[in-house]
Amino acid sequence: MFNLNKKDLSLLIIVAVLTLFAPFILNPFPAGSAMAQFNAGYPDLMQRFVIFGIFAIGFNILFGLTGYLSFGHAAFLGVGSYAAVWMFKLLSMNVIPAILLAVIVSGLFSLLIGFVSLRRSGIYFSILTLAFAQMMFALAYSVLTPITGGETGLQLALNDPRILGVSQTAEGNIPVPGLFGLEMRDSADLVIGGWVFTFNVGYYFCALVLLASFYLAIRIFRSPFGMMLRAVKSNQQRMNYTGLNTRPYTLAAFVISGMYAGLAGGLMASMDPLAGAERMQWTASGEVVLMTILGGAGTLIGPVLGAGFIKYFENIFSKINDNVLHSWFSFLPDGLEDAVVFIIHPFIGKGWHLTLGILFMLVVIFLPGGLVEGGQRIRSWLKNRKTKDNGSASHETNPAE
Repeated sequence: MFNLNKKDLSLLIIVAVLTLFAPFILNPFPAGSAMAQFNAGYPDLMQRFVIFGIFAIGFNILFGLTGYLSFGHAAFLGVGSYAAVWMFKLLSMNVIPAILLAVIVSGLFSLLIGFVSLRRSGIYFSILTLAFAQMMFALAYSVLTPITGGETGLQLALNDPRILGVSQTAEGNIPVPGLFGLEMRDSADLVIGGWVFTFNVGYYFCALVLLASFYLAIRIFRSPFGMMLRAVKSNQQRMNYTGLNTRPYTLAAFVISGMYAGLAGGLMASMDPLAGAERMQWTASGEVVLMTILGGAGTLIGPVLGAGFIKYFENIFSKINDNVLHSWFSFLPDGLEDAVVFIIHPFIGKGWHLTLGILFMLVVIFLPGGLVEGGQRIRSWLKNRKTKDNGSASHETNPAE
């Protein structure tokens, strides 16, 4: 099916189940319970899960397959956002043209930057991509203010000359992004007992784009082109000695990766039509590196898991404060309750980066292959245990063997 082998089809089905049933999976606790703090099934966060999953999938095509570590991929994310918002301002509030323009513009920028940066490899390539990204970040804040909006960012306005749409609604408001009559912010709630499950149009649109992006990544990984990229990562110098020019392959991988980033930027603007230069900062580029390594660089599903893991911590753990902690540990004596809150306090709220850093260190030290390696180890342990149990049962029923 879909020209995929059994293993790849299973991965695609797993990703489809995780994304399509996310409103149920991410809301395990009743809305009024103390543990509802850990629920993540609301539209804005679910959209971030899948959008940054697309961003990480694209980055993994470059880093995971070729070994080229880019510290400037957030530049393409920002360029895609700006292109999408300009399409909303000038043409239509339909998200399809905006996303297409975001992908095309990001692809052109990545072609230019990749053509220069790929003249070097290793740390020099990484520094070049970082330099280009910071230059674009600085330009967006200063010289290109008429195009980017500077510090305030690029926003929609009531006087936008929208060719295929209205500049303002009948109520005098700014139109919102939509897809052939469906607004991205439209949602429907399903209440079952104490649980509230929200189904959002924007999230499911992003989820379908994620599935298409994941499928395309599988085809790239299994193609002869993907094998060439793995050969580059294995020993590029040996390939050059054989007379094979590897630059077209690495440049193609860089451009594809940049277009994925532009797609993610276009989706971000489609969910919230605002583009700011902060999306192009080096910290955003470092974040996608963490997502890919944490999930498992070079694996198919790893970047998606890594993106979800980091975004979960960013949005959930950062909202836990001392009042929440006191409500959790109120059953303890006053002195002990205060001591427990004092110990946990540095790891939550504004200090959530400390918790993420510790978890990242543990994963790198004990699971070099990321979360995917952890899942593989658990599966191997369960398989060995099942085999051992079956062997013991066989031995008991056949004592003569």
